[in-house]
Amino acid sequence: MRKQLLTFSLLLCSLVSLAQNKQILYNFTAVPQSMMTNPGADVSYKFYFGVPFLSGFSANVGSTGFSAYDLFAANGVDFNTKLRTVVNETTNKDKLVLNEQLEVFNGGFRLGERDNYTYFSFGMYQELDAIVYVPKDPLVLALDGNQNYIGRSFNLGDLNAKAEAVSVLHFGFHKNITEKLILGARAKIYTSGFNVTTTKNAGYVYTIPSNNTVYEQQIYSDLQLQTSGLSNYIDNNAGFEGGKKTAKKAFLGPDLGLGFDLGFTYNPKKNIQWTGSILDIGFINHSSDAKTYTYKGIYNYQGVNPNFSNINNSGDTYQEFQDAIPLDTTRATYKTWRPIKVNASYQYSWNDHRTDAPCDCLGKSNQAYQNGVGAQLFMMSTPKAPMIALTGFYQRRIFTGLNMKATYTVDSFSYSNIGLGLSANIGAFNLYLMGDNLLAYRDLSKAKSLSFQMGLNFVFKGKEEE
Repeated sequence: MRKQLLTFSLLLCSLVSLAQNKQILYNFTAVPQSMMTNPGADVSYKFYFGVPFLSGFSANVGSTGFSAYDLFAANGVDFNTKLRTVVNETTNKDKLVLNEQLEVFNGGFRLGERDNYTYFSFGMYQELDAIVYVPKDPLVLALDGNQNYIGRSFNLGDLNAKAEAVSVLHFGFHKNITEKLILGARAKIYTSGFNVTTTKNAGYVYTIPSNNTVYEQQIYSDLQLQTSGLSNYIDNNAGFEGGKKTAKKAFLGPDLGLGFDLGFTYNPKKNIQWTGSILDIGFINHSSDAKTYTYKGIYNYQGVNPNFSNINNSGDTYQEFQDAIPLDTTRATYKTWRPIKVNASYQYSWNDHRTDAPCDCLGKSNQAYQNGVGAQLFMMSTPKAPMIALTGFYQRRIFTGLNMKATYTVDSFSYSNIGLGLSANIGAFNLYLMGDNLLAYRDLSKAKSLSFQMGLNFVFKGKEEE
């Protein structure tokens, strides 16, 4: 049992190498991709299009409980000792997350005049999401056994993880409703290449001294693993399919879903701005190659601790265990909900660089101001408690064609996350580069979170915006 638990627990942890907070990109309207974080963002270029496969790439990894240094530092400490230390110092609320996005294509265009326009955007991107909670009790049981934990109940419900590769085809628009208000929405079609979900788990392992024998042990298991697109690898130990098949599956998966985004920008005064968005309200129906694996049952044992590490020498014990808690596999469709993201921000701007201009043509656009400072709140749903981050930021229009945004973020991963983003325009060519947790670059192995974004676009402005 210990060997099986250790294998399953490490398998879950190996799913990541989510935090999806893009605090630098959010409302950084010098970059067209800011509309992906708020479909109601105040972006109104005449039209733009991204360089295919180069317009947007982002990667975000994080761990709330430990860093790579804690496990792999070349400090002479045995790996098993370091692993035990990490397990002892984490809780079942600690998590590892991964999010990657690659834009396939992206574009947008404006219809109408600047004071009364509708903006349309469209595109497609590929995304990989994973979140794994530390399976605290199963790891302790697998590493140490229960000899020193007689009377303790080990919670099998600590096994909690999700991972998925999806492609998203989207079409959005936002409308300048009044001089002060912009509303936006985006429709999404999801296609899933693969999914792994194990979030509905319960059970325990409980051992106490027995009056008749040495120990009395009870195992109650209600474990469930749902998969789509992976049964061939799991059941048949199939090898790598090859580049073309894998790429096709990653970008055009067989399972479909629907979703939408909503957002707004509100300027009660010319230099004051409120924004908000809610993203990925949607689901995916997994029907192609969908399979559910379950371990359900109760096993009672009296005697010394059963040893399943050598099945040939375990007598009838292993068979009794299999009969009591059998592995059951079924082929049935299931539905997963996308992780919902919520953003909200306030910004105060000053130093209107158009003071000497003959008219206030861009009075409501924050890009008309050289400086802006504000705060942003981010929340995302997870299988357990929501992930929350609070960011303070400073934006500056350094000169025409060069914009900067600096951020300081507090979340469950770090209290010292400083980020920086730059957007540069050379004619119609736009390049943006963003990264956070910059202080951790002194030693990346000790970083508990890292985020990186970059992209290339062609942006064409109207005469009134130049």
